[in-house]
Amino acid sequence: MSFRLPHRSALVLGLLAAACGSGGQRPAAAPELAEGAQGPTPASAPSVPEPPMTDSKAQPPRPERVVKTDAEWKELLSAEEYRVTRRSGTERAFTGRYWDTKTVGTYQCVCCATPLFRSDTKFDSGCGWPSFFEPLPGANLVELRDTSHGMIRTEVRCRVCDAHLGHVFPDGPPPTGLRYCINSVSLLLEPDPEAR
Repeated sequence: MSFRLPHRSALVLGLLAAACGSGGQRPAAAPELAEGAQGPTPASAPSVPEPPMTDSKAQPPRPERVVKTDAEWKELLSAEEYRVTRRSGTERAFTGRYWDTKTVGTYQCVCCATPLFRSDTKFDSGCGWPSFFEPLPGANLVELRDTSHGMIRTEVRCRVCDAHLGHVFPDGPPPTGLRYCINSVSLLLEPDPEAR
């Protein structure tokens, strides 16, 4: 019964035999090599295929953390933006700049400009604050248990700069059933070019 060894296996066996003292005999050429063709020498590395290129646009890189002192935030933000985003405040219902806007674009964190929500996920919940049923893919949000004011809620913060944004509730529309209730003052709307 005979069989053919793959090229690399034959080469490795031949090299091992030579290294272990095969009486100075040269290992036989691998059967796959053509007459007079040379295989890789022991010093040369076998060719390894390059890994496939990945599409860098498939998943956007996570933004770097933004860390500032309290004094720096106070200088950067308005008094109301600071109170809500850095001190977990809440703006009054039906007073924010975005609670009823229909402008097409991307809602960003007011503190660090990280994209958070798209306008096509915004809906009128009747609560008086901007409401979204879904954050952007790869969302830059952190959800935390909030027991303040005698309630148990889920707080939503920006993952990049830790800004308080609002809360998320399980009473939204399909397809997620979620309502991200976000303070207008925590957001900055970047309109799409055609919406300007």
